[in-house]
Amino acid sequence: MTKITDLVRPNILQIKPYVPGKPIEEVERELGITNVIKLASNENPLGPSPKAVAAMKQAVEKVNLYPDGACFYLKQALAAHLGIAPECLIIGNGSDELLKLIAETFLREGDEVIIANPSFGEYEFVTRVMGAEPVMVELQNYTHDLMAMAGKIGPRTRLVFVCNPNNPTGTIVTKTEVDEFMTKVPEDVVVVFDEAYYEYVSDDRYPQTIEFVRKGRRVIVLRTFSKIYGLAGLRVGYGIADPEIIACLGRVREPFNVNLVAQAAALAALDDQEHVQKSRAVNQAGRDYLYHELAAMGLECVPTEANFMLVHVRTEAQDVFQKLMREGVIVRPGGIFGYPQHIRVTIGTTEENERFVQALRKVLAS
Repeated sequence: MTKITDLVRPNILQIKPYVPGKPIEEVERELGITNVIKLASNENPLGPSPKAVAAMKQAVEKVNLYPDGACFYLKQALAAHLGIAPECLIIGNGSDELLKLIAETFLREGDEVIIANPSFGEYEFVTRVMGAEPVMVELQNYTHDLMAMAGKIGPRTRLVFVCNPNNPTGTIVTKTEVDEFMTKVPEDVVVVFDEAYYEYVSDDRYPQTIEFVRKGRRVIVLRTFSKIYGLAGLRVGYGIADPEIIACLGRVREPFNVNLVAQAAALAALDDQEHVQKSRAVNQAGRDYLYHELAAMGLECVPTEANFMLVHVRTEAQDVFQKLMREGVIVRPGGIFGYPQHIRVTIGTTEENERFVQALRKVLAS
């Protein structure tokens, strides 16, 4: 009898499934504990805007209807917010879907895609799904080495992914570095700037990559409502690019890819910039607190411009991860990123940060 693996495309068998952060319910069920906190998936600890919650409650009464496939009102609001034309926008079922649309649009079997390592795992995933080859370029000092990435561009290169701030390290590449990099990118290569943590950045050297879109460069900028807007469970992301690129992406987009409740929530969340500012302030205060407490424990962490930290725990991170879970604190072990003695921890509320520090002290002392 023919094996099922003989029937699937060979490149599919090379794909490593994405491993998400453990959900609270699973940990409580497995360990028989309660009051677990999750600091593993870079979610906004304040939750969504109250305006978004109200919009969701109102929208849920209309879920017998199909959503607006064009996301007309959300595009109009985003266009006004960003100072671009609505034709420069595509809305997706999270940035993950947009990454797949980009791969489906531009990649053929045998093409090459340049990716920093480590970075967001979905870049390699969508590359391999299409039968293309990921060309991995190691980080330098936990940061994208843009010159090395530019040096890897060849005749088969179709895409370059730049995660800025980078996940899992929280580092950024600066405007000066990006400007120099872009001078080395040929016009037949599309650069994707994934800016999921854009709103958390405080470093004034951070590039405003939408300017490349305005200049007609073949650039796609990705942002999301999952992080600072607190809508991770609804899956809403958006891409910004030249209208011609957007039109091509639209050809492979499913007709009703963003659900009705998600559109209503995103529209209301965008209108509540006060909640965004509060979320940013909580994150900055939490970051400073963790810097201080981790240093007091003799631990090094990578300076971050996102809502998470990569912490060197000086021992096996998988062991620390397991013991922290038994203390009711979920983080991400760094081994999955190639950092076996690091953990990645989301910056939480004051109470969550204090609990994490207390638990980590206990675990490391043991």
